[in-house]
Amino acid sequence: MKYSLLFSRIVALTRFQNTRQDCEFDVIVGGGGAAGVGAAVGASLAGAKTLLVESGGSLGGAASLRGVITYCGVYTFEDPPRQVVHGVMQEVLKRLARRSAVTGPHRHRGVFLVFDPEANKRVLDQICLDAGVNLSLHSRAIRAHKEGDRLAGIVLETAGEFSEVTANSFVDATGEANLAHLAGASTRYGNAGNQLNLGSLATRFGGISAEASVTADDIAAAVAESRERGIGPFSKDRSVVCRLPYSADLVIYVASHDYDPRNRSSITEAELAGRRQAEAYLEAVRTIPGCERAYLVSTGPEFGTRESRHLNCEYRLTWRDVMDRRGFEDCIALGAWGAEWHERETFGSVMEAAPGNGFYQIPLGCLRSVDTCNLLAAGRTADGDRKAGAAIRVLGTAIATGQAAGAAASQIADIGGISVPDLQRELFEQGQTATPEQLAEMRVKPPQGSAAEFDGASH
Repeated sequence: MKYSLLFSRIVALTRFQNTRQDCEFDVIVGGGGAAGVGAAVGASLAGAKTLLVESGGSLGGAASLRGVITYCGVYTFEDPPRQVVHGVMQEVLKRLARRSAVTGPHRHRGVFLVFDPEANKRVLDQICLDAGVNLSLHSRAIRAHKEGDRLAGIVLETAGEFSEVTANSFVDATGEANLAHLAGASTRYGNAGNQLNLGSLATRFGGISAEASVTADDIAAAVAESRERGIGPFSKDRSVVCRLPYSADLVIYVASHDYDPRNRSSITEAELAGRRQAEAYLEAVRTIPGCERAYLVSTGPEFGTRESRHLNCEYRLTWRDVMDRRGFEDCIALGAWGAEWHERETFGSVMEAAPGNGFYQIPLGCLRSVDTCNLLAAGRTADGDRKAGAAIRVLGTAIATGQAAGAAASQIADIGGISVPDLQRELFEQGQTATPEQLAEMRVKPPQGSAAEFDGASH
């Protein structure tokens, strides 16, 4: 980078023995899910030496570890829907399409794409490597070092071995805001009044006829009939119904539990309860025509947490902003998913769409930590109120906020701060922010230059 922030060497990040100084980076991204991949690629394309840290064995986050096989937020709810997330997301879709591993837009309250999770893992690997991202899998941040209002470095643990990595800027895309929490940055759990979105355990069923038509109404009717026969436990009776490419396996998100993902006892109870429910849902699914030979392929494997900690940022996106079609001078991404809320008391869910079933602006302010100047949020760690947070958390939007956060982090590492016009120009050049037509509709002047299609192999 042209300019490097001068951090003093970290002499002792931790008291653990055999901690080695591993490497220095411009940008470190915590979390290898959709937001983390977007952030790492965005930072790397902007010229930063970037490390992407993931505690699991593959990239994808919820898509790999929590059974989420839908890219939501890429398209508006309009008829016909319009694509509003491009950049890294477009490259993911392009490479999945080459493998025949992604569907066209489906509609169930909102509009989404269904993808094959194994193909998605490989595509994310390739995109990151082609963009020059350094990957660190099976790596868990266990200690962070802060110098004044800046995060300076973290200690990673892999199989009992410890290594220290430092950077000039960081992106928290961990979902749980673990990186910010370790660093002592300002975070909050959910929103005011203990408002948190309910989590669900994805259940995948095989042995189902490819010709069988299974709808949300079919699932609800099967659950009701099974309850009458004394089968259970069940928590919900209705969800989106997804059929996977290749196998035509069925994935639903009905097994649910009210839990605190920060608490080991609570999350353990949820995992056990979810698997008990999965067996009951299997019995219900088998009563649907064409599903008589169904079997349980997988659960999760982890419970799907929809909301946990948020970074407290310079701005909190509100649902009123969305409903008022508010424009932001620091707009860095577009959202299209609605306020999808899963109630913890009743286990019911609702979806409220953006005005006109269209898109809305997401400002940089809701990604910038309020008290740690070189730390940015991405994905569901971003700052939004109850409804806005429920809208921008989904995978497609997370890639967009991630790419913006990564490009902004690269700028911090380069010049020590963020120039919003330069950041918007960088994102436009990466093809992320919007098409010229969408910018005109938003009454935003396109940055100088033209948006180039992202092709990781060419960078």
